[in-house]
Amino acid sequence: MSTDELLHYLKAEKVKYVDIRFVDILGVWHHITVPVHALDRDLLENGIGFDGSSIKLWQEIYESDMLLKPDPSTVKIDPFMEPKTAVLISEVYDPLTGEPYPLDPRYVAKKVYEHLRDTGIADEAYFGPEVEFFIFDRVRYKINSREALYEIDSIEAIWNTEREEGLGYQIRHKEGYLPVPPWDTLHNIRAEVCEILESLDIPVEAFHHEVATGGQGEIDLKYDTLVNMADKIMWYKYVLRNVAKKYGKTVTFMPKPITGDNGSGMHVHMSLWKDGKNIFAGDGYGGLSDTALHYIGGILDNANRILAFTNPTINSFKRLVPGYEAPTYLIYAQRNRSAAIRVPMYSNSPASKRIEARFPDPSSNPYLALSALLIAGLDGIKRKVHPGEPMEKNIYSLSEEERRNLPQLLPGLEEALRSLSESRELLTSTGAFTDILIDKFVSYKMEKEVELYRNTVTPTEFFLYFDV
Repeated sequence: MSTDELLHYLKAEKVKYVDIRFVDILGVWHHITVPVHALDRDLLENGIGFDGSSIKLWQEIYESDMLLKPDPSTVKIDPFMEPKTAVLISEVYDPLTGEPYPLDPRYVAKKVYEHLRDTGIADEAYFGPEVEFFIFDRVRYKINSREALYEIDSIEAIWNTEREEGLGYQIRHKEGYLPVPPWDTLHNIRAEVCEILESLDIPVEAFHHEVATGGQGEIDLKYDTLVNMADKIMWYKYVLRNVAKKYGKTVTFMPKPITGDNGSGMHVHMSLWKDGKNIFAGDGYGGLSDTALHYIGGILDNANRILAFTNPTINSFKRLVPGYEAPTYLIYAQRNRSAAIRVPMYSNSPASKRIEARFPDPSSNPYLALSALLIAGLDGIKRKVHPGEPMEKNIYSLSEEERRNLPQLLPGLEEALRSLSESRELLTSTGAFTDILIDKFVSYKMEKEVELYRNTVTPTEFFLYFDV
């Protein structure tokens, strides 16, 4: 959509306000709202100012002025705001240089797309994420120098047998996969979310209850290109949160909110296309081409170098433990859900051939996580990294000796941050990720999350050690 087409559209739709949105490094959406009459050609072409020093990891207070330039092609009518409001996703610019801001994740993703084209390997990369979440009835948490607690509540959870309307239909741990109502109490919420996403031109392929108790769900979006899909994930989270709030409930994309049950992942299906053909299709393992196998090899070889962007929280690594359908070993297979990379076998059609990375989670910034996965895979193609032999059996049924030599994901955020910092050339060599972005990200995560967690006394410690 051109500038003229956008202005005509806003007038034809009788829009009252325009919401200008942008995303920070941590993956949080921010917005500025202007009356529709203020959104003229000058603002669209030259941007609207904001305070960049008030956004985490961005500018210092003495260099705070920044610009937002809306992308007309992203216009959508917000389904929740009144009066009628249109949303435009923006990119961030430096007002002094007039150049795109290198810490803007959407700009990083665009640069990675340019890198893909520059390699000559493919014209397009398609991503189809399975973003999981929990819908709770209530959440409460507190932390200070004398107390630490959290409490979650769900009408359908196995621990909740006090509510009359839920009695007898609670879902046990790990038994929540695809049950019908009345066990599944959240079908209507997921359906309403899908209706809204479809109205926003975000196609949905399927939705269902997931394995965990306590309201775990999944809505699968139809595949799209890198930047478009990252935009759609931001909308996906926004719509889910607002629909849940309408029903008096709350959504979390925290990877592991329930002890002893499955966590929420963001399994990412990927394929590369060139000249209108899927170059992942072939006659090799699982119907894959050598290109696809090398892409798998690149992700497995580089997984720990990008892990801080695909799994960026301390809580992420409480999901990546044995026994909960989350990978810990860097292996691949056709149908094995304990593998880091799975080759889906639902269809033999060449157009459907793809690979699925199972270790990322939805606490990640989608622009940075998808970009990092693509760079890792392309690196494998360039270096012709073979992924080794597939693992067709349950990894956790192997003996300790058999598992000892299998490569593993790093065990925690601190290790992942160190690996990112020390192996940054993988990402910075593309010209998309900068040293400044990585330094700011690593420093923030170490200081604000790792150090805070390390210095906080938890209820678990009282349980284990109070009577020593």
